[in-house]
Amino acid sequence: MSVTQPVHPDNASKDRLRLWLRMLKASRMIETQLRENLRAEFQSTLPRFDVMAALSRYQDGLKMSQLSDVLRVSNGNVTGIVDRLADDGCVVRVPVPGDRRASLVRLTKRGHEEFAVQAKAHEDWINDILSEFSANQAVTVSGHLDALVTALEGKAP
Repeated sequence: MSVTQPVHPDNASKDRLRLWLRMLKASRMIETQLRENLRAEFQSTLPRFDVMAALSRYQDGLKMSQLSDVLRVSNGNVTGIVDRLADDGCVVRVPVPGDRRASLVRLTKRGHEEFAVQAKAHEDWINDILSEFSANQAVTVSGHLDALVTALEGKAP
């Protein structure tokens, strides 16, 4: 993928605005495709996948508030998803010793197995969607986006 356009030093602000709009459009298109793929192949949703992905990284489980923080959403958004995952046998709530009000949410064996299948499909979909990028280009763009995230985190209140 080798697309270059002339740089207009006098229009840097406009060029950056166009970049943002293209990033947003691409992100929304990819997310739409992922949502459709999850629905069609697994009768599932992207938020459900995201919860399982987060829990897969924390073998000891997470409190609901921690899960919300990891996903950067409200507790209310996560509660319904966790309830449905529990009903399906994919997660279990485990009491936190010394805190009667809190529980940890963990993937069950079934949850780990279901997530592994979905994660593989997700990786394949992303690989296909971003196939216009060579491996080197993907690494380069990722580096630029990492630098942007670092800069933005430094500016966060």
